[in-house]
Amino acid sequence: MNTSALFLDFASARRVRKGQNPVRVGIIGMGGFAGFHHQEFLTLEKEGACRVVCACDPYPDAFAQQQIDWDFAGRGVRVFSDYRTMLDACRDELDIVTVPTPVPLHAPMHRAVVERGLACYLEKPPTLNYAEMEEMLAVEAQAQKSTQVGFNFIIEPRRQALKRRILSGEFGGVRRIGFYAWWPRPTSYFTRAAWAGRLIMDGKLVLDSCIGNALAHFIHNLHFWAGQEKLYAWEPIASVRAELYRAHAIEGMDTVFAQGKFANGIELQLAATHACAGDHKQWERVECEKATLIYDTRTGYRIEWLDGRREEVAIPWEDLVLQNMRHYLRYVRGEADRPITRLADALPFVQFSDLVYVAAQTITTVPAPPVVRAPAPNDAGETVSIGDESLYATFFATGRFPSQQGLEWARPGGEATLEDLPQLRNTVERMAAERRAEEAGG
Repeated sequence: MNTSALFLDFASARRVRKGQNPVRVGIIGMGGFAGFHHQEFLTLEKEGACRVVCACDPYPDAFAQQQIDWDFAGRGVRVFSDYRTMLDACRDELDIVTVPTPVPLHAPMHRAVVERGLACYLEKPPTLNYAEMEEMLAVEAQAQKSTQVGFNFIIEPRRQALKRRILSGEFGGVRRIGFYAWWPRPTSYFTRAAWAGRLIMDGKLVLDSCIGNALAHFIHNLHFWAGQEKLYAWEPIASVRAELYRAHAIEGMDTVFAQGKFANGIELQLAATHACAGDHKQWERVECEKATLIYDTRTGYRIEWLDGRREEVAIPWEDLVLQNMRHYLRYVRGEADRPITRLADALPFVQFSDLVYVAAQTITTVPAPPVVRAPAPNDAGETVSIGDESLYATFFATGRFPSQQGLEWARPGGEATLEDLPQLRNTVERMAAERRAEEAGG
């Protein structure tokens, strides 16, 4: 049977109707972030919102204790070692399948779920390769229910309320959107999985990086702020200038500086790093004609008006993963008109993540000094830091990249537009080859 016939067959096989309870869930994976999915859906199951039917992992016996903790036996959760076997065996018993697996596995798993007529909750990022994203969107066009991508922060009521104020014109036109992240990651972070910190693995683009993985939520948020047509709008990037650096012993990059323009002309300025130590720091900044909005997901936001007024709003902690999952259950039941972030809404994020590579053209390995190594907390290896925050403060205050700050180790990048994305694979393959030659030369 061909793919089109499969879609029609599965489309007619079962449909989720409004009011049907509980929603039936399958979870692919047990380790890593999949553990959070199991815990969150256990909570939702206790609320009566869903029932977990099945789960799988290539090595299910390695998670025997977790299966006891999650009461698989008492809840009647069936366990499989292959996701395709699970989907085929349980298809008629499922409404939703969640995919909290390594990013390189997302595309084939998403396809397998959609082609079986099931709704898909896909963890972020959906992919980090724009070409693969386009293939995923072609699959998604056949979906009975739109996929939700697990970007956490868009669901925040205060974030949505603030964007509505932006769209109303209260702050004047948006001129620039900025993001800063000082997010330490020890050396153990980059050895936790074979794909961590990699550009390419087994011929497949991986592109794991600070902005592509741990900070992906915030990059997605920037496109949300820039989208001016409606509340649920994510503006694509048009052009980017970038410099990329690594301090950790990885193939990819752990530090990025970027400037650019969105398609609607709003400017972008971004600096993010895992090559640092100490407390996490981050902020999103929306500079408008009449006021600047600074949003910190840990505490809240403030509005600094040009006339001297100041408004501060605290944000209490919420389990946003749980809130996103709860919303998707409502959508599948027909009680919400759309997922919070659909697959197509993540395309601007993927395009930007790729364009920084094409613009930079190289990843510069930072020597010691200025790199400083120190023991990481909790026996997690070392922290590897590129200097202090003054490097980033100067970038935001003056717009000068590291290569323009008189630093001997810094190397200038370049500029690229969205039309240059087809250069991605060749650019990344060259970066990987440069890294191999660097390592071979000691």
